[in-house]
Amino acid sequence: MSSLKPDKLLYFRNLLISKISDLLNEAEKTVSEMTDGKENYPDPTDRASLEADRNFELRIRDRERKLIAKMQEAIKRIDDGTYGICEMCGNPISEKRLQARPVTTSCIDCKTKQERLEKLKGE
Repeated sequence: MSSLKPDKLLYFRNLLISKISDLLNEAEKTVSEMTDGKENYPDPTDRASLEADRNFELRIRDRERKLIAKMQEAIKRIDDGTYGICEMCGNPISEKRLQARPVTTSCIDCKTKQERLEKLKGE
C-alpha cells in the first residue's frame, strides 16, 4: 500500500494527466503540420532538410508515446495503491524522487544498484 497521503496521490495523478495532455497536444500539432501540404520544395537540399527535420520530430514523438504509456501505468499504480512503492525492494520511493520522475518504479538505492550492474555488464 502506498505511503503517500491521498492529497499527494491526487497531486501526482493530476500532474501525470496534465503531462499526458500536453504530449498529446504536441503530437496533434505535429500531425497537422505534416499533413497540411504546404511544403513543396523543388530544391533537393531543401527537401532533404525538411525530411531530416520530420524524421527527428517523429523520433521525438515516438519517445513521447513510450513516455505516455509509462505515465498511464503510473496512474494505474495510483489507482491500485502501489504508486510510490519500489518494485524491487518494496520500500517507499521518496517524494523528491517521484517529483523528479513521476513514472519511476524504483527507489533511488535500487535504481543506483541497477545502473551500476548495467555499467559493469557493459550495457
